[in-house]
Amino acid sequence: MTDQNSDINIPHLARLARLSLDQHETDSALADLNKIISMIDAMQAVDTSAVEPMANPMDASQRLRSDQVTEHVDREQFQAVAPNTEDGYYLVPRVVE
Repeated sequence: MTDQNSDINIPHLARLARLSLDQHETDSALADLNKIISMIDAMQAVDTSAVEPMANPMDASQRLRSDQVTEHVDREQFQAVAPNTEDGYYLVPRVVE
């Protein structure tokens, strides 16, 4: 395989990723990266100017539940067990002077 992206510095990338690669692993990584870059180049060459963007690749919509209140908070019940409250707020000790 010819190196179409010979400017990829695998030893430098391995050092940044804290990986220890032998020569075989370095060659394999370079070949894999070249394949990935070739695939990306092929995908970018496709003309998508006439394709309308989609919110969902399956062109489907999700069933959503209705936005309704299902629980009511009883503040007095929750604050009954709190050590200190005032006017509906929880009082906490001051930690910053």
